[in-house]
Amino acid sequence: MCQKIRMENVAIVLHDTRIPENIGAAARAAANMGVGQLIVSAPRHLDMERVLKVATHSASGLVKAMKVCSTLPEALGAFNWIVGTTARLGGTRRVNSSPADLAAKLIPISSENRVAVLFGPEDRGLTNEDLQLCHELVNIPTAGFSSLNLAQAVMVMCYELFQARTRAPECHIPRLACRHELENMYEELKETFARIRYINHENPEHRLDKARNFLSRYQLRAREVSIIRGLCRQVVRYGSQCYKDGAAAGAAGGPKNQETG
Repeated sequence: MCQKIRMENVAIVLHDTRIPENIGAAARAAANMGVGQLIVSAPRHLDMERVLKVATHSASGLVKAMKVCSTLPEALGAFNWIVGTTARLGGTRRVNSSPADLAAKLIPISSENRVAVLFGPEDRGLTNEDLQLCHELVNIPTAGFSSLNLAQAVMVMCYELFQARTRAPECHIPRLACRHELENMYEELKETFARIRYINHENPEHRLDKARNFLSRYQLRAREVSIIRGLCRQVVRYGSQCYKDGAAAGAAGGPKNQETG
């Protein structure tokens, strides 16, 4: 039996959009391919009349049910797997998947996990900071002119998700940690790194970015995130206890040394 992506667990997330009509066109593309969730994050101008005019009647239900968030972390907080789209390549933007490869990979993930496909603003796309919230990146290949209209990019991605099928048995992937749980873990790692002087206080994000890149390679579950956070707390407790023990020993030994001297 063929396995497919659970489209009900997939959402299109549009961040920092400039033009209301692009939201409507993206909604229409998503509805064409059976995507049932649309989230808009920090839109510059949300004119619902203009959005609905372009979405047409077929996608009006998707538009009326869409969630509007003020920040990107809020929009992505409940998702277990986040894919960022990018036209720019190189540097820290290491693209792991093409649209078709990504769709095949998402078949087992979408079974028990909420998946977000994230698109940036029309003029410049997602920033490096935005992409830190993603588990992996995908690039839509073009014949040189890499800038796609937002709705075109949404259609390409949704089409590949809709078409994805596999006859091979897929490994079971249980519920993964959501973005909110991961961000709490990274915040605790940052505090722990600072306590043990593993990071430069003037540029703490540098080491943390490396930790993000490393841990993002793994499909961390909520329990594993909890273990990492527990380890961080234990490191801090141990360091604090060592400091107290050292201070106590120094206080006790100071006067004694003066007497023997």
